[in-house]
Order: sequence, then C-alpha cells, then structure tokens
Amino acid sequence: MWNGGLEANWHSVPREAISIDNLLCVKASQMASDIFGTTTGADEESPEVSTLELFFDLVFVFGFIQVANFLSANLTWTGMIRGIALLGALWWGWVTYSWLTDAIPAEGILSERLVILTAATSMFVVAVAVPGAFDEHALIFGIAYFVVRVLHVGLYAISTDPETQQGIRRLTPGFLGGPALLIVAGFFDGIVQGTLWAVALTIDYAVPYIRGNEGFYIYAEHFVERYRLIIIIALGEILIETGFSATELDLGSRQILGIVLGMGFVITLWWLYFDYLVSSAECRLVNTEGHERAVRALISYSYVHFLLVGGIIFSALGIEELVAHLGSPPELIPAVALYGGGALFLFGRGVFQWRETDHISIPGLIISVVICLFIPLGTRLPALTALGFIFLLFAGLVTYEVKDQGLPRTR
Repeated sequence: MWNGGLEANWHSVPREAISIDNLLCVKASQMASDIFGTTTGADEESPEVSTLELFFDLVFVFGFIQVANFLSANLTWTGMIRGIALLGALWWGWVTYSWLTDAIPAEGILSERLVILTAATSMFVVAVAVPGAFDEHALIFGIAYFVVRVLHVGLYAISTDPETQQGIRRLTPGFLGGPALLIVAGFFDGIVQGTLWAVALTIDYAVPYIRGNEGFYIYAEHFVERYRLIIIIALGEILIETGFSATELDLGSRQILGIVLGMGFVITLWWLYFDYLVSSAECRLVNTEGHERAVRALISYSYVHFLLVGGIIFSALGIEELVAHLGSPPELIPAVALYGGGALFLFGRGVFQWRETDHISIPGLIISVVICLFIPLGTRLPALTALGFIFLLFAGLVTYEVKDQGLPRTR
C-alpha cells in the first residue's frame, strides 16, 4: 500500500510492475505536487489496513469455502444459480464493510471495534448456515445476514460526518430492505424463495448506483489494499479446495501432475491481477478526487471485482472436481465451472483494465471466448488434459503480456 506522500508512492511501486501508463500517472502526480504544493487524492495520509479489518476478512475465508462446498455438493444448474446468489450475498456484505472501515478508524475506538466484531460474529453464523441457506437454515441465514447489515448502517449513521450520514440515510431503505427480503424468503421454498432472493440482491446491489453515492469518500490506497487482500483470500480458497481434494488421492505421477497444473493455473490468476494492472489502477484512483473517486471505486471495485471473485470461486470448483477424477472426462457442470470461471475472470479483468487504464487485453478476451467454446470438447477429454489446456492458455497469456510490457527479467 502506498503511504507517506507521492515520493513514497513512486518508490513503493515494484520495478517490474512499472508500465508506461503507470510512469506517466505517478509523474503527473509528482509534478502537480511540486508546482502547486498540494497532493492529489485524499488530503490526509491513507491509513494502514488494520488487524481488525484482517480479522473481519478471515470470516470470508470460511465463507468462500462454504460456498465452494455448497457448489460441490449441489452439482446441478439450480445448485449453481443458488451458489451465485450465496456468493453475491456474502460479497456485498463484505463490500459494505470495506467502505465502512475505510471511513472510520474502527480499531481505535472501543465501541466501534465492538460493533465490527459483533458483525464478524454474525457473518460467521451466516457462513455456517450457507449449506442450508435454502432449506432448513434459511431463516437463520436471513436473520444473521440482516443483523450484519443493520450494524453496518447503524455504525455509519452515528460515526461519520454529517454529509456521509445523509448519504447513508439515502441508501438505508435499499441496504436494509433487500436483506429483509431474505428473512421473508426463509418462510418459502421453490420459485417464491428464488424470486425473493433475486429481488433482494437486485435491490441491494442497485441502490448505491441508482440513488448515488454522494457523500461517501474513500482513502484510495487503503481501499485498494482491501480489495487486493480479498482477491488473495479468494485465490487461497482454490489452494485449500485443491489441497483437500488431493489429500484423498493416491499420489502417483498423474495426480502430482494434476496438482501442479492446478497450482500453475492459480499462479497465472495471481499474475494477471497483481502484475502491472493493479498498480496502474491504484494510481488512477489516487489521482481521482471527490465524488468521482467514489463512483470509480463503486463500479471498478465493488461491482467489477465480483466478476473476478466469482470467476476464482467457480474455477476452484472446477479444479477440485477435475483433480479428484483425473482419469476420466469431466462432467458438464465441473467443466463449465472451470472454463466458465476462467472466462469470467478474464472478462472481469478486461472490464477492470478498460476502466482503469483505458486499454484492454485483446488476447485475454480472445482466450475467454476460446475456453467457452472449448467446453463441449473439454467434457470428452481426460480431466488431466482439460486442466492442462486451460493452464497452457493462461500461461500463454501471461507470457505474451510480460513480453508485450517489456518488463525486466532481472534486477
């Protein structure tokens, strides 16, 4: 995370992550500071990510694993749709607190710390209830999730400045109305329950976009760091699921190769997100001010990053299922999860790249189309071959972008 002014910002960018766009962005910031004696972005030094925030995020390690386990136990199209809904609820719960803890120093004030810890406890109950969220634990899930969101709105309303308080009052009907419908959904099943979930998530996601997020301000560096960390958590979920799946295998050459290919695929996902793109995007957000910064953060991070996280979680399901059955062709849903998840990740990355750098990776978009078209063939190949194919495509994209950027191979 960049701290300590623009000079520190420049030195904190890894040498191998510096692109021409990043260089110009940071240089422009330095020139503005030198000429006008001011800095762009936040007027105050951006805070570090606190241990309280990291502890809160640990709940989502378990939450993501629960969603992946739910998907693995419900390999049907209905199960996939429900898994998306569960991930959508968990993600938006995390998003709302990423904005809240950026706005207030919750760790340093006892009452606010206790509210965040209470919310973390309630969110843990939400995660525990995920396997039965549409069945016997539906009401528990809905009530616990509603408590999380009430605590969020309440802490925003009493601990922020008047302008932000006005903003949260504007969004409260949607922020609480949507989750309240999940409680109502707990009394139904089937199509009525599904409809209530769809309406609830639509209201929840749409309200800040439709009603506007005027009055909300963020520390760019701190905000971006939170989203970097949640991507790391999602990538870690792939490793956990793949690792647990692999421990049940008799390790031979085929199994070891499958594990290596799965790990290699995770490495490519990490590379494609954390290479030059994330630093350039952070610089763009730092040099955007006021309400425009809040809008950019909402769309590029709160919305678009859901595509990235969703792609990672579904890829985890695909890798887990393929590693567990390396000798036989994958069934349709695991193949869709792996290839569709990879395509979703590349699509989300492309949108993020376009919004934050005004460029887009054409090879990345081509590969996302190719792997979707490959799904029918992928169900006829041995799982090891299918896994190797997507790894080679993503590794090829990484190689192309490294060569295209002209990054130094050594210091």
